[in-house]
Amino acid sequence: MKFIPQIIQDLILVQPDVFPDSRGYFFESYQQEKWSEAMGNIRFVQDNESKSSYGVLRGLHFQQGEMAQSKLIRVIKGRIWDVVVDLRIDSPSYKSFVGVALSDNNKHQLFIPKGFAHGFLTLSEEAIISYKVDAYYSKEHDGGILYNDNDLGISWPMDAKDIIVSEKDAALPLLKNVSLRW
Repeated sequence: MKFIPQIIQDLILVQPDVFPDSRGYFFESYQQEKWSEAMGNIRFVQDNESKSSYGVLRGLHFQQGEMAQSKLIRVIKGRIWDVVVDLRIDSPSYKSFVGVALSDNNKHQLFIPKGFAHGFLTLSEEAIISYKVDAYYSKEHDGGILYNDNDLGISWPMDAKDIIVSEKDAALPLLKNVSLRW
């Protein structure tokens, strides 16, 4: 398992060792000892799974305050463009984003620390995403930013007319209208 730092500090791409053979493949998607050695003592408390169709964009979501979440994202089936935005006000990369392709073919995972907004766009016919979190969901700590906020400049790899967003996500505020509390 390789832990590859990304351009934004604390954001890590995880590349598992995959062992293919004539029957299929095997890999460890998570192994506590290797994780602790590379990442420190992060304790995941819940696993979540979502399924999305082509063109579905979910995000940009985050939790803040004492319920801020770190996440470990992976794709079980399909392909997504995964995007994270640094919302840590004191960070030199505040408001910067990183986008990475995650798929069932590359088996890469993305570790997103507390203080980031997260979203993804489904690029395959359907995608099943699994993610671990280190804090439980809390509605009162839930937040989000509009996915196409011009101040962020995120380039989503799909024509806007083909993107499907929930009513809730379409109504998310611009970052300049969000009060962040970490």
